[in-house]
Amino acid sequence: MSATAVHSLWTMVGGVTSAAPAEKFKAPVIEYAQLTPVLIVIGVAVVGVLVEAFVPRRSRYYTQVFLTVVALAAAFAAVVGLAAGGYGTTKAHIAAMGALAIDGPTLFLQGTILLTSLVAVFTFAERRLDPAAHGNRVDSFAAQAASVPGSDSEKAAVKAGFTTTEVFPLVLFSVAGMLVFPAANDLLTLFVALEVFSLPLYLLCAVARRKRLMSQEAAVKYFLLGAFSSAFLLFGIALLYGYAGSVSYATIANVVDGSVTRIDPALADTMGNDVLLLIGGAMILTGLLFKVGAVPFHMWTPDVYQGAPTPVTGFMAAATKVAAFGALLRLLYVVLPGLAWDWRPVMWAVAIVTMLGGAIVAITQTDIKRLLAYSSIAHAGFILAGVIATTPEGISSVLFYLGAYSFVTVGAFAVVTLVRDAGGEATHLSKWAGLGRRSPLVAAVFAVFLLAFAGIPLTSGFSGKFAVFKAAADGGAGGLVVVGVISSAIAAFFYIRVIVLMFFSEPKADGPTVAVPSPLTMTTIAVGVAVTLVLGLAPQYFLDLAGQAGVFVR
Repeated sequence: MSATAVHSLWTMVGGVTSAAPAEKFKAPVIEYAQLTPVLIVIGVAVVGVLVEAFVPRRSRYYTQVFLTVVALAAAFAAVVGLAAGGYGTTKAHIAAMGALAIDGPTLFLQGTILLTSLVAVFTFAERRLDPAAHGNRVDSFAAQAASVPGSDSEKAAVKAGFTTTEVFPLVLFSVAGMLVFPAANDLLTLFVALEVFSLPLYLLCAVARRKRLMSQEAAVKYFLLGAFSSAFLLFGIALLYGYAGSVSYATIANVVDGSVTRIDPALADTMGNDVLLLIGGAMILTGLLFKVGAVPFHMWTPDVYQGAPTPVTGFMAAATKVAAFGALLRLLYVVLPGLAWDWRPVMWAVAIVTMLGGAIVAITQTDIKRLLAYSSIAHAGFILAGVIATTPEGISSVLFYLGAYSFVTVGAFAVVTLVRDAGGEATHLSKWAGLGRRSPLVAAVFAVFLLAFAGIPLTSGFSGKFAVFKAAADGGAGGLVVVGVISSAIAAFFYIRVIVLMFFSEPKADGPTVAVPSPLTMTTIAVGVAVTLVLGLAPQYFLDLAGQAGVFVR
């Protein structure tokens, strides 16, 4: 066959004859101005990787901390600018060729994630808690993550004063994924964002300086179970695509409602098949409930929270929940509102077992980090009560709760880093006995956070719980509120038990010491306490803010 014949075949196959001119390729329209928060974080994360390659080792720590703080602060300023420009209300729209929604919930959740991450990064940068090793200050992360725990190469790295400064660009990549996750407006964007924020977290969990084997075990468990949940999510995406012929949220919602007009002939056999919809929707929900830490997809939570470096645990416990609940809200309220009769009973059951399971199992815990892990599972159940309301108040109450909860969590884990013995952090509850007499201020601050977790009045926890329970009751889920109140009472028992242990027990002679942190960790704890008290004493402004931000663009 001659070259001319081949050429004419190929132009014919492309749908373009040599006589007719080719249609111009249309470039995608990307609204870069509205994507600035994500672009800033990703851009600086890439710069952080280059810093690791080109900046001398002794300067990397300061360079990375500076870059990370500036990136998160600048991205937060960009979110505030977008909100002030009306992109959360009147100018809310679908951006980036239908991939992302720029609306009230997106901007509120992005702002919460960025502020929480900014406060959490200060605990990553803390270098005064451990005694100096070979004349060098050390942080919570392994000297050299690639070396085998206890090996000669690890000892040499410690002696040389190496530090794993790669944690800072990893945090930024994770934050970038979290910013896209609640804004995703099609299922593929949702999946890509999930992987972008999960993979750095798997690595961050594995790089603890102390108890390295436990840290690596936590990372492997998280990675394996995370891979399963990603597989569920991806399988669900495939089934929903078969059902609707599209991965776009709007198209799927139209097919669910029956308002779609044009059916693709290639998909005529499967389009509108309810079996695909129900199984696909259930699988995507499974993937998201895993990230939220809801029962029965919670088994990774206590092990990972206990094994990961405590700064990473605080960051992960707060920011991941905000991102995952944002994505869950958008999926249920934008894509599957027509299926509410099917998903509400399932979510009722999940919320009930999550609230009761988290609260009851927490009573048996003897490790402070595991106790906070089960506490976070119970809180996931409380937040689900707001999700189930299926009203605008449900959305705004969940947004408010996420904002309040995230700061309490980061602050609580920052306090955990301060209580130390010869082996590093003293996380066993017996070590905390008498802490109130040894260090009254630290114990008092931790008591404030525990009271907020318990939902005691005048703390942000009470305002948040009151908002979600009221929304659930108004939305016809009164039974769920009763279970929530009972679970809160059970949970209050173990929070108050820790307070009693700290203030009314005799301190042991060989008990742990409370390290004096640098201004970085002090800032994290101070911000946590301030937000907890402000949202408890004067929550109305922030409730109104969440109310204004509670409308999804469709």
